[in-house]
Amino acid sequence: MNAHNPKKANTDTEAPVQDWHPADVKAALHKAGWTMSALAHLHNLTSSNTLSKALTNSYPIAEKRIADALGLHPKDIWPSRYYDNGEIKPRGFHAIQFNRLKPVVNGKDSTANCHG
Repeated sequence: MNAHNPKKANTDTEAPVQDWHPADVKAALHKAGWTMSALAHLHNLTSSNTLSKALTNSYPIAEKRIADALGLHPKDIWPSRYYDNGEIKPRGFHAIQFNRLKPVVNGKDSTANCHG
């Protein structure tokens, strides 16, 4: 190791917040007295699979139902899926459209002069 340039641990940055592991979500529900089946039944769902999808994939309605059962906001369980203010981040095709820039021609929005 170079004695003139020792590596220092970066203590100024916090570790990124990660989504809960699916097993942790299930355990929290169990501790709160819920099963996925009971929660699905409460919401008149025919199967708990609808709620289970939220454990690994973005599914805002199911995320909200699970979080409500735990007395939390969905962003507390799945921070990667929500902005800090609690709004849902765009996902999938909508994320692509959301992040796409409008074409610019000569420094102006090319859609500004379109006539219907």
